[in-house]
Amino acid sequence: MRIGAAQFGSVSGDLEANFAEHHHWVQEAKGAGVELLVFPELSMVGHYGAERLLDVTMLRDDPRLLDLSRAAGDMTLIVGFVEEGPAAQFYNAAGVYRGGRLRYIHRKINLPSYGRLIETKYYAQGRFVDTHEMGDDWRMGLLICADLWNPALTHLAFLHGATLLVSPISSGVEAVGDGFDNPAGWAATMHFYSMMYGAPSVMVNRVGPEGDLNFWGGSRILDAFGKPLAVAGTEPELIVADVDYAQVREARALLPTVRDSNIGLVARETDRLIERLGVPDIIRDDE
Repeated sequence: MRIGAAQFGSVSGDLEANFAEHHHWVQEAKGAGVELLVFPELSMVGHYGAERLLDVTMLRDDPRLLDLSRAAGDMTLIVGFVEEGPAAQFYNAAGVYRGGRLRYIHRKINLPSYGRLIETKYYAQGRFVDTHEMGDDWRMGLLICADLWNPALTHLAFLHGATLLVSPISSGVEAVGDGFDNPAGWAATMHFYSMMYGAPSVMVNRVGPEGDLNFWGGSRILDAFGKPLAVAGTEPELIVADVDYAQVREARALLPTVRDSNIGLVARETDRLIERLGVPDIIRDDE
C-alpha cells in the first residue's frame, strides 16, 4: 500500500482556507499514486482552532468533508477536525473518508492538560479503541497524538487486530516543557511501536508557528521493523512510502508480541486493579 503524509501548517480557526489547503494536498497525493493520505491532528482547524469552538465544529458527514473525499477518488483520507457529536458534545476527531463517505472515526481519548496543552477545556473524551478494516490484510489502528503516550491504548489497537498504526499529531517543540525533547520522543515512540508490534506506522505533524508554540514537523512513515521509510523536515511537504504486508508476516513470525500478549491475564488483572482501587465504571455507549 502506498501511504502519503501531508505535513503543513493549518490556519487557526479558518475552515475555508484549510479546506483549500486539503484539496491542494489531495491533488499532490493523487499525482504520486497515494492510496492512503494522512493529515495532521485537527488539520481543518489548527492547534488552537478550538478557541473559536462553535465557529469551527462540524458534523462527521459535513458536505465539505464528503466533497473532499469525492475529489480524492479511490484514495482513503484521514482528516482531523472538531466533531460535534450527539447532545452538543465536541470531540478532537479523525475521520476516515473514502469514495465520498465516512468509513470510520476516532475520537481522541487521552486529552492532555499539562505543559501548554489544555485540551480538556474544549473537548469531550473519546471512549473507544477500535480498528478499521482496509482490505484482506490491512487493518488500521488510528490513535491521535497523546493517545500513543498511553501505551495501553496502543496495545488495545493491536489486540483488536491492527496491522498498521496511524497517528495524526500536533506536536510543538515547547508543548510539554523545556526539559522534554518532543522530536526525539516521537522518533523513539514510533520506532518502538512498529518494532514491538511488527507493523508499519505513520505519524503526521504540522509545521510552523501557531500561538505560543512552534511545530517542528518531522512526519514519518516506518516499516514493520521500525525502519524509517520517509521522514519530513521542518517545512510543508508530502512524503510518500510503500509498505508491504509480507514484511508484517515476517516481523510477527520473528517477534510474536500480539500472539503472546495473554489477553485473559490482562483482563483479569485489570478487573482486580479496578476492584482494589474502587475505580467507578464511567464507560457507557454514547453512540
